[in-house]
Amino acid sequence: MEYTHLGRSGLTVSRLCLGTMNFGSLTPPGDAHVIMDRAHDLGINFFDTANTYGRRQSPPGQVANNDESHAGWTEEIIGDWFALGGGRREKTVLASKLYGDMGDWPNEGRLSALNIRRACDASLRRLRTDYVDLYQMHHVDRDTPWDEIWQAMEVLTAQGKVLYVGSSNFAGWHIARACETARARGLVGLVSEQSLYNLATRWIELEVLPAAREYGVGVIPWSPLEGGLLGGVLAAEREGRRRLAGRAKTIVEEHRDRIEAWEELCAKLGEAPAHVALAWLLTQRGVTAPIIGPRTLEQLDSAQRALGITLDDAVLARIDEIFPGYKTAPEHYAW
Repeated sequence: MEYTHLGRSGLTVSRLCLGTMNFGSLTPPGDAHVIMDRAHDLGINFFDTANTYGRRQSPPGQVANNDESHAGWTEEIIGDWFALGGGRREKTVLASKLYGDMGDWPNEGRLSALNIRRACDASLRRLRTDYVDLYQMHHVDRDTPWDEIWQAMEVLTAQGKVLYVGSSNFAGWHIARACETARARGLVGLVSEQSLYNLATRWIELEVLPAAREYGVGVIPWSPLEGGLLGGVLAAEREGRRRLAGRAKTIVEEHRDRIEAWEELCAKLGEAPAHVALAWLLTQRGVTAPIIGPRTLEQLDSAQRALGITLDDAVLARIDEIFPGYKTAPEHYAW
């Protein structure tokens, strides 16, 4: 396993982050525990979750059998795993998130000081731990002043409940505003930003990535395979391993030429498209660790191959031809 610092912080994390969104709703708790143990065996020490994870979802073409599904269930599964001992909590850099509504009553969501306090305490109870290494704002709250948000985070940090603060789904100017407000209060501010980023969706190259680099904020890409679009979807369809329908079919048809060229390139490299897509993200300056969200142990083991792939300049140039990126704003659209 390769390791790096999370942004400008001194915190050391693995170059792959274990995403847990499928735990409970798609992956049974027992299987989730096996996956987390295996992640440690592979050297993955960075786990990501959120207080809203655990609600019912269904895999393509299947009906989920998860009567226990509810917001917070994923954190509970992780907490039960920590309770098994064996250094599981101590070996894990644990990241969780807040913002989404956890109930129907006022102040059960978003980023008021009241909800930040309550949400953190509730997550700690579910996770069966006394601190979260990285506490992330799952979305920007345009109705709450930044001074209020940072005052609440400052209290949690002073109490030892939160060590680092991160963001998710922020625009570039949100990152700048958050960091400057924190600086004025004498705080460390954001150390990470979790954004949608993959070969097919490269918008963050305009302003989010430049802002993150400027402020020393590590970028943690989510959906690195664009919902499977970059994972060999056409080959799987030809071999009868996947049946495209609905929105997935529409997206594939819209981008079929690009996807065909992508899968042909990966075949020439002798590598699985999913592995190459992850390897490409690891070459991007400012990216700390893509989030992999395995539903099975086999998917987790497979993802490790990305760390062993080296993409030379010619391959990177060809990838940019297939999936064009963005120059830093404003040069992308102005002189």
